Parts: sequence; C-alpha cells; structure tokens
Amino acid sequence: MATPAFSSISTARAALQQGTCSSVDLVSDLLAAIESKNSALNAYVSVDREAALAQARAADKTRARGEGGTLCGIPIGVKDVLNVTGQPCQCASDILKGYRSPYDATAVARLRNQGAILLGRLNMDEFAMGSSNENSAFGAVRNPWDTDHVPGGSSGGSAAAVAAGIALAALGTDTGGSIRQPASFCGCVGLKPTYGRISRFGLTAFASSLDQIGPITRTVADAAALLTAMSGHDPMDSTSLDQPVPDYEAGLTGDLTGLKLGLPREYFLDGIDSEVDAAVRSAVAHCEKLGAEVVDISLPHTKYAIATYYIIATAEASANLARFDGVRYGAREAGQDPLDMYGRTRAAHFGPEVKRRIILGTYVLSSGYYDAYYLRAQKVRTLIRNDFEQAFTQCDALLTPVSPTPAYRLGERTADPIQMYLGDIFTVTANLAGICGLSVPCGFTQAGLPVGLQLLGPAFGEETILKVGHAYEQSTDWHQRRPGVWAGGADV
Repeated sequence: MATPAFSSISTARAALQQGTCSSVDLVSDLLAAIESKNSALNAYVSVDREAALAQARAADKTRARGEGGTLCGIPIGVKDVLNVTGQPCQCASDILKGYRSPYDATAVARLRNQGAILLGRLNMDEFAMGSSNENSAFGAVRNPWDTDHVPGGSSGGSAAAVAAGIALAALGTDTGGSIRQPASFCGCVGLKPTYGRISRFGLTAFASSLDQIGPITRTVADAAALLTAMSGHDPMDSTSLDQPVPDYEAGLTGDLTGLKLGLPREYFLDGIDSEVDAAVRSAVAHCEKLGAEVVDISLPHTKYAIATYYIIATAEASANLARFDGVRYGAREAGQDPLDMYGRTRAAHFGPEVKRRIILGTYVLSSGYYDAYYLRAQKVRTLIRNDFEQAFTQCDALLTPVSPTPAYRLGERTADPIQMYLGDIFTVTANLAGICGLSVPCGFTQAGLPVGLQLLGPAFGEETILKVGHAYEQSTDWHQRRPGVWAGGADV
C-alpha cells in the first residue's frame, strides 16, 4: 500500500489483514499528512494524536491475536457535532468553547466497537447551519481542488479531509444536504441514510426531525461498510427504528439489469450550471449502458421545498438551541440577572447565521404566525413525502444533480443568504421526506471542480442506491482522481 493516506477503507483493511501495513503505520502516515496539509485547508480543528496512536497500538495487538471487528485499526475523522468521550465537541461555535464530551454518541460507540480509531475533530458550519463551511468559529474550510473555493457545508471539513488524503473516511451529518453537497463539491462519496436508520443519540441537534448521521468516504464500498457498522435500533433515541440491518457491502453486485431509475423533471432546471447538467446527464446515460431502464418522473411539489425546509429547520433550531445559555457549560457573559446573562452570552457567542435562523424560527413559531407558517409547512412536507412515495411505485431509485452549481468561490454568497439557501434545492427534499440519498462523483468542470450525481431511494432503500452508486463508480474513474497539489499517489 504505497500511500496509506489515499487508500480506501477496503484497501487499508486488506493491507492490515495481510500484514503489509500496521495500524500504527496508517495512523502515523495520516498524522504526518495532517501536519503538512491541514494549515492550508483548515479541515481539522483538533487532532487527538497520542490517543490515536495508543488506539492504533491496541488495534495491532488485537489483530495479532486473530481478533477485532470489521474496522479494526481503521482511523476515522469525526465532525465536530458528534460527541466522543474526552474530546471537544464545540460544534464550531464560540458558545461551546471549552466543552469536552463525557460520552460517545451511539454511532461513534458502534464504530469504536468495531475497532475504528477516532482520529480528530473536523470543521463545520456552526451548529451545522450553512452550505459553504464559512460559518465557523474556527474559520472557513477550503476546497482541496481549488483553495479559493468552498468545500460545501455543513460537513465541509469532513469532505475536504477525505478528498485531500488526511482522512480515510469521516462522519458527517445531513439536515438538508450537509453530507451530500460537500461530498459533491469535493469529489467524495456521501451517504445520507433514511431517517431512523442510524441513532441520533449524541448528535448535537440542529433540526431533530431532519438530522441524520452518515459517512463521507472515498468509495461506495467504504460508505456501505460504515453504514453497516453504525445502523440499528437504539433505545436511547426514540426516533431510531427497529429494522433489520443488511450487510450493505454484500449487496454491491455491480449489476443494474432490471432496475428502473427515475429522472425527475423538476430537478433539471433552466438555471442549472451547464457543466453540472452535462455531467449528470452523461452519468444517467452511463447507468442505462449498465442495464438500467431510465423513466421520466414528476415530483410536483419540489418548488415549495426550500420555503418548507427553511421554516421547519429554523423552527426546530430555535427550540434546540435554547439550551445553550451559558449556565451549565461553555462561554458565559456576566449580566445583571439571569435573563440579562442569557441575552449577553448568546449575543456575544452565536455567529450571524445561527442568530438569523434562531430569529426566523422564533418568528414562525410565535403566536399569530404558527398556523400561517409552521403548520402550513408541515402540511406541504406531507405533500412532498407523498410525491416520493408515488415516484417509488414507478421506479427503484431516482437520479438527480446534487447541487445546481459546482463549488463557488469563498465569500461569493455570504452577503446573500437567499442565494445560499437556494443552492440546497435538490437535497432538502430527501430530509423532508425522510428518505435516503447518496452522492457519487460523476465528472469535473473545465476549471477542475468535481460534480456529483445524487441517487435518492425510498425509506430503507440504501441497498438499492448503494448498488447503483457502486456499479456506476466502478465502471468510471472519477473516484480515483486526486487534487493534484495534495496527491502523491492513490490507492483505491
């Protein structure tokens, strides 16, 4: 394994099992890569160097005894919104400065139980609110394909780290596209599971009815491996569903014969970037060559998705973020009384985007406006979910763009929140409907920026979208390309 940092989980796992590489080698290589590359990208906000090496030494001993889980000795980065025992969990916000987690999130605990090494904390938009990773108390993350461009958000640190070879894989969260969009912008694979597939216990909530934890990886097989490890019912999360967990890796057959894939006409708009449109349509044609049948589909309520999403998401954010008040942990500003202290603390330590969403959410929940905004948005959400249920009676999965554009320049949209929000048009619908979605690299623009193909499947349809994504990925070479300035080899 010539360049461990650029290997896939599958390749690294095989090398560890064959003894051609140790976990200590793998972690040491990644730590060296982080040391040399992270200052230009700002993907990691902290790295637990000594703990990672200690975990690697323990994994090597476990493997020598012929024991260990499916991820024994595999290092994984964690988005700074998921709790890991003893590590900071600042959610890229000043208001949680100094907080360290006393427990593992269930998804993290399940990876740990399979032997994964938890390498460090990855940058993000503050409290997962953003599409560009510019809303962070730690500063913006840069896209390794072009550091003048955004990596996407809110899991921008996770995607940039995987793309730049400073993480084999990473955990992200997806509330309205925050795994799939940065994966598309950075040329990675990003999976948003069905709502309830992975426990949210230990995830700092943004919008509780929309949030999901998922992997950002180099290959579809890696995403399948992490999904298998993290999935399953959890009594600590009342929204976690008790459904059987398939072996997702075993379902990656590469054969699309007999599958019917839908092309929703509402997702191919006049305003979509021409290079994105061309790349996605080329990928659709390629899936046909692999044996799939492509059919025309309509999702008529898509035009209401952005308005619906930003009412529901901000309302839930307003409620969830009320707990950050300076009383029990994190930053605190002095005040004349408790109410004054709350106001001063939140004004001083929440960022502009978080304040904007709290204010919007409080407004739509307020007396006199609840029925006009929040209740109506929930009704439209049901119509959007019904659109998908109807579509999946006609096809097995849907093919769409991930974003209307490739990655844009840093600062290009910060002055226009509405323009930023509109970029989520193709991703928020999956969260509103509670279905699964996958982003797979499908091309590059002339400027060398990645483009992603989105696959949407019904609830608990991960096997199907992973199967389609894997077949497409393995018959193309997009996932094998590396950002030139960061590469130095590639093992896939």
